[in-house]
Amino acid sequence: MKVAVVSLFPRYFDSPLRYAPLRKAVERGILSLKFFSPIDEAPGPKDVEDYIYGGGEGMLLKVEFFAKALQRAKEWVPEAPVVFLSPSGKPLSQEIVKALSLLPSLILAGGHYKGVDARIQRYVDMEVSIGDFVVSSGELAALVVLDAVVRLLPGVLTHIGSAETDSIHSGLLEPPLYTRPKDYRGEGVPEVLLSGHHARIDAWKREYSIRRTLLFRPDLIKKRNLSGEELEVLRSICRELEEICRREGD
Repeated sequence: MKVAVVSLFPRYFDSPLRYAPLRKAVERGILSLKFFSPIDEAPGPKDVEDYIYGGGEGMLLKVEFFAKALQRAKEWVPEAPVVFLSPSGKPLSQEIVKALSLLPSLILAGGHYKGVDARIQRYVDMEVSIGDFVVSSGELAALVVLDAVVRLLPGVLTHIGSAETDSIHSGLLEPPLYTRPKDYRGEGVPEVLLSGHHARIDAWKREYSIRRTLLFRPDLIKKRNLSGEELEVLRSICRELEEICRREGD
């Protein structure tokens, strides 16, 4: 996969690129990554920014140099869609990440300061938001998307099943997970996980995945097309909760 990143400060990515999964993806030739900065298209670093027309605090990136950087990226990956990181974009979801991971090439673009002159929109194919909060730069938002996409590329993770069972990826949260020691300060590991009985273990994981999702992220339950087995587990949990509420009400 080829990914072009258009951002003011590409050095933001130096540290993440030293560690997996990004480092592994590059070393194995699974990911080809290039950076394009508006600063390289301007006479000097300060020329990429200016005050905002109509007043307002902060500086804004000029459209001309950002657009030139995008054009350089397009020359490298002509067919790649431009995904712009912006608060007005679609909320980032695992479904979007999965779709992006299937593309042969991609351009991620993020602003800085107060963002980019609104006329940059004509060069954008899709806007994505990583959440309803503020970070210091588009580099950080682009890095989130890049990491999420790259870890789904075949050959990046040692065990692809690990990604497929991650919370959110399947539409549910993972069940509680445990490792050694079997006892820690009086709290043990559920006996079923030590039983070696794979069918019972799978049933326990399915049940507690649904329990945790219902407790912490009920919105995911509403969106998921539950299987027959999952529906039966959910009904059983609901009956259990109804019984608890009835007893508490007596």
